[in-house]
Amino acid sequence: MAKMGPGVVVTGLTLGALAAVSLLAFQANGAQDRAGGAKPVASTSSSTGGPTSAAPSASATPTAPALPASSGSGTRVVYSVSGHYVWLIDPKKNPQVTAAFPVTPGSVEPNPGSYSVYSRTPSGTGTDQKQIEHVVRFAQQSGVVFGFSATVDGSTASADPKSKTGGIRSSRPNGQLLWDFAPNGTKVVVVA
Repeated sequence: MAKMGPGVVVTGLTLGALAAVSLLAFQANGAQDRAGGAKPVASTSSSTGGPTSAAPSASATPTAPALPASSGSGTRVVYSVSGHYVWLIDPKKNPQVTAAFPVTPGSVEPNPGSYSVYSRTPSGTGTDQKQIEHVVRFAQQSGVVFGFSATVDGSTASADPKSKTGGIRSSRPNGQLLWDFAPNGTKVVVVA
């Protein structure tokens, strides 16, 4: 019987530990999806009737507008051009609307229709030169790229009407929800 040196034993133990840690990391990566998925962030309506973001609290009740009837079917992100609102829909969950939140549109709006997420970037610089994160792109029209993002500083100021930008901005927590919900290939339905 051949003797094993201490180096072989240490190497074997190290490889076993790495495999166990990798397995645990892989399992933890999808744990939020299995634990009930994204939760809606509370919102309220301002005195002008437009939606404004509010910090979630234990007593907050979401007051999102109803999901538009013409918003398609299946797992999807729905964006209302006129309402400046986003809904995250998963028909396998109860309720199917896993989150709904207000957004600030860019200076140009996408045409109503059905699209797919084709590109995602964890962070970058927006056309307004602001640092952004959780960039989820779904359409290009007339040289304008349309996508969802959040500014790192948390601002959701209106876009400069002099520049053509298709960046649809949300709060950072809602940007994270959308990022987690919409990998490449996810359907995005834009309604009027």
